[in-house]
Amino acid sequence: MKIVVIGNGMVGFKFCRKITERQIPGLQLVVFGEERHPAYDRVHLSSYFEGKSTADLLLAPKNWYADNGIRLLLGDPVHHISPGVQTVTSRSGITESYDVLVFATGSSAFVPPMPGTDQKGVFVYRTLDDLELMKSAARKARRAAVIGGGLLGLEAAKSCMDLGIADTTIVEYAPRLMPRQIDQNGSEILQRQLLALGLKIRTNAYTTSIRGDGQATGIGFEDGSSIPADMIVISAGIRPRDELAAAAGLETGSRGGIIVNDRMQASHANIYAIGECALYDHTIYGLVAPGYEMADIAIDNILGGDRTFGGFDMSTKLKLVGVDVASFGDPFPPPDTCRVIVFEDQVAGVYKRINMTDDGQYILGGILIGDASSYNMLLQKVKNKIKVTGKPEDELLGSRSSGDTAAGVLGLPPDAMICSCESVSKAAICKAVEDGHETFNAVKKCTGASTSCGGCAPMVKDLITYTLKSQGKYVRNVLCEHFGYSRQELFDLIRLRNLRTYDDVLDHIGQGDGCEVCKPAVSSILASLWNDMILAKGNDTAQDSNDRYLANIQKGGTYSVVPRIPGGEITPQKLMAIGRIAEKYNLYTKITGGQRIDMFGAHVGDLPLIWEELIAEGFESGHAYGKALRTVKSCVGSTWCRFGLHDSVSYAIRVEERYRGLRAPHKLKSAVSGCIRECAEAQSKDFGIIATEKGWNLYVCGNGGSKPQHAHLLAADIDSETCIRYIDRFLMFYIKTADPLTRTATWLNKMDGGIDYLRNVVVKDSLGIAEELEREMQLLVDNYKCEWKEVVETPALRKRFSHFVNAPEDKDPNVRFETLRGQKKALEWK
Repeated sequence: MKIVVIGNGMVGFKFCRKITERQIPGLQLVVFGEERHPAYDRVHLSSYFEGKSTADLLLAPKNWYADNGIRLLLGDPVHHISPGVQTVTSRSGITESYDVLVFATGSSAFVPPMPGTDQKGVFVYRTLDDLELMKSAARKARRAAVIGGGLLGLEAAKSCMDLGIADTTIVEYAPRLMPRQIDQNGSEILQRQLLALGLKIRTNAYTTSIRGDGQATGIGFEDGSSIPADMIVISAGIRPRDELAAAAGLETGSRGGIIVNDRMQASHANIYAIGECALYDHTIYGLVAPGYEMADIAIDNILGGDRTFGGFDMSTKLKLVGVDVASFGDPFPPPDTCRVIVFEDQVAGVYKRINMTDDGQYILGGILIGDASSYNMLLQKVKNKIKVTGKPEDELLGSRSSGDTAAGVLGLPPDAMICSCESVSKAAICKAVEDGHETFNAVKKCTGASTSCGGCAPMVKDLITYTLKSQGKYVRNVLCEHFGYSRQELFDLIRLRNLRTYDDVLDHIGQGDGCEVCKPAVSSILASLWNDMILAKGNDTAQDSNDRYLANIQKGGTYSVVPRIPGGEITPQKLMAIGRIAEKYNLYTKITGGQRIDMFGAHVGDLPLIWEELIAEGFESGHAYGKALRTVKSCVGSTWCRFGLHDSVSYAIRVEERYRGLRAPHKLKSAVSGCIRECAEAQSKDFGIIATEKGWNLYVCGNGGSKPQHAHLLAADIDSETCIRYIDRFLMFYIKTADPLTRTATWLNKMDGGIDYLRNVVVKDSLGIAEELEREMQLLVDNYKCEWKEVVETPALRKRFSHFVNAPEDKDPNVRFETLRGQKKALEWK
């Protein structure tokens, strides 16, 4: 059998992968691709602007096709089809016969018919080549506009911001963003989130023209108004690529798409269509998961099976410009057919809505903005018609009673589709675990679950855990394949055996050569145990990249330098020293939210020179690059403020100087406020201290960032010494028991017993380990050394910081800058 596939996108690639796995004798597979790249991940296309390379996005390298007997013809699209003689001819003149022809031509960006779209500076957001053109144009662009406020439009807007165009406007014809996925209230929450990130938004805006004379200068609207823009991205929808099929006489829809039956067959014998080019039951499915399902069904029928397509659920969960957005089931049922439950938190930027049957027993669908953590389970309850037990509002807010009996992942039926992308059921995952595939990676390899978008990963992991427990097996959270231990077990083993380097740990209690998962995790454990210089004893190559350079790697191959400024207090002499050093090395300077001064744009070879001058002025490393204590923020306290109860600055300095350089599973932030007015925002930190009339209140496990969480009160009205002791215990208990890259808030959320248990351990010493925790913390405090100073004073370490080993004085010629508001800014790499 000879199969010709037209199109090498995600769905075309999935067809190739699935059919080669069948190992069919005598199969010949020829694939024509229009682009010069092999199939790549369009779902995560925007990550190209976050540093991912073309190779990172490829679904398989080019040699994969040859290794699997596939003839791949790139950059040579099919130009003509002759169904009567069953041949296709490419643009370059190659003619191939076929037994079966599969259309996987996908879709193209819809460009509205209006004047000006052919000018320079106008782009569509569809392919890697489109992104390359955008990246090149963005170097000179100052204002960007994106036409379209749907899923792709928001992704395009994020890409413009990633390219450094801060002045970016989203233009949407409808009265709200994402009109097909979310309702008005959800859109308002999303819009506020996007405005806070610096995006501009214009809805109810009908674009009539793109202005300019050869080079785009702006957008004109129906009401006569306009906005300036020198880079315009059109993301106004998609159009199925059906022109080749139509020219060959295949039936197509009036609004586009190759008409197929439920077996994915087109109107001619032996011709199939899958993905976004296929029109089934008057519907074009614009997501990758239904395209994968179509590919599976087409293969079964090509090989003589009788499998049918019955439509596909269009539920989706995405992170758009850093904001979780999800819709599932039927997000917009007629009002008279359902009851609606809504939760809205305008402060946190969270909106949740579920639509339920009139009797309140079943979920029909819903919308999640800002927090989509319950998406997977809600989707399963919709798809499997699982009856709601308990209070319906608990589906949004979580149960507030200990007697909750809501069905979890174990309550799903065996045929529940856990991974929609790869059509993997709950039964298939459980069976894989029972057959000996007992790790997440093993289950992925065996079943294919979570190998595409990854959205089902939490449920897959839960099923693995529950299946193992049901077999009476002890479930261990091992670090990776090279260490059969959890982080907590490794911590104790390394301490007991007095292991000091990564190689020692691997030799004594590991296997293989290690990987990018275990190397930084073990290095963090070593730093948390011994507080040795992290670049000494051969540990340098095992560190995270930022730790390896004792500086944060920034855009364009530059580095930032952040000296420690305890409590935000700094003398005029030190301020002038920072100014002099920044001016000497031409560094961009910015005051951070943590009350420090960040200096950007340093060459790697200049780092030791900059550190040397800072150290001479009394500064030390601020550990902005490490999974360590960053800052202890403070207000001015009783020293200056008429409301201050205690000297918050002095206490913040004491706390910061005690825990500086403390390595942990993740970064740590702290603050000290001089009164309950909370100017230092102590209750949003990993540990925060607030002055009271009787002493200090200690709060722990707060978190800012994309998922803010208020800190919990651990102890009230305690004196300064007791507060330090409790912090010692809290931090060491966290360091010893948390998983890698887990912030304190997440650590507490997963802890059995929550804050009450943590309070019993830290304050009441319920485990009898308080003295041990304090002693271990004091050891780390006593062993502290400034890492910058160690490099400056150690020639063997200092020589690492040069771009060219044989010419240490020369700088990286690829690092270039431009001017931004009187300071320099790194140019993007080409």
